[in-house]
Amino acid sequence: MTKTVVAVYTGQGLMEPLKAVFQEMLPDCRLVNIIDDSLIGDVVKAGQVTPGVMKRLVQYYRHGEELGADMILNTCSSVGEVADEARGMIGIPIVKIDERMAEKAVESFHRIAVVATLPTTLAPTMRLIAKKADEAGKAIEIVNGLAEGAFDALGSGRPEEHDEILLRTALRVAGQADAIVLAQGSMARMERRLWDATGKEVFSSPRYGVQQVKELLEKL
Repeated sequence: MTKTVVAVYTGQGLMEPLKAVFQEMLPDCRLVNIIDDSLIGDVVKAGQVTPGVMKRLVQYYRHGEELGADMILNTCSSVGEVADEARGMIGIPIVKIDERMAEKAVESFHRIAVVATLPTTLAPTMRLIAKKADEAGKAIEIVNGLAEGAFDALGSGRPEEHDEILLRTALRVAGQADAIVLAQGSMARMERRLWDATGKEVFSSPRYGVQQVKELLEKL
């Protein structure tokens, strides 16, 4: 029987790349996308997840359950902590796209740099990595890699400038870290370029997230 996954997005940038990963790793899965790009705008404007954002996200998770999904995939790291809270309210599993990535980074490295284009993504990703280290009983160092100006450059139609800011940020933090975690799934296309430039292992979330979805679907 075909399994259904509902992916919930707070922006447009990740949908097509993630769809391609699903087609490769879960070709028989029915993927349904729910996109509300006002969510990330509200988070950025407020500097945090607001009660209104949380309410709308939980509603989207419920919509996914109502349309018969076997699983929800939360694709935005800025709102990952909402997914944690919603797990007790929704009757199907909710996978956070970055959770497996964080586990793998903590498993292999002690000094981890987190690169993000928004403080509202950077902070929850750093907390997630710290949480996974605590669960593993491992002492780690987390390096702040905020790529200031990159988000605005991308939003203003300057993707090359966005990529150059990311590259400069990765090179800046590489000397303080053994590995680099990309906090936003949409940055996955930069993974190989940053790895080659820094000589440090670079983690991005889409493939890890879909792998976790696949493993959990096989158990249902």
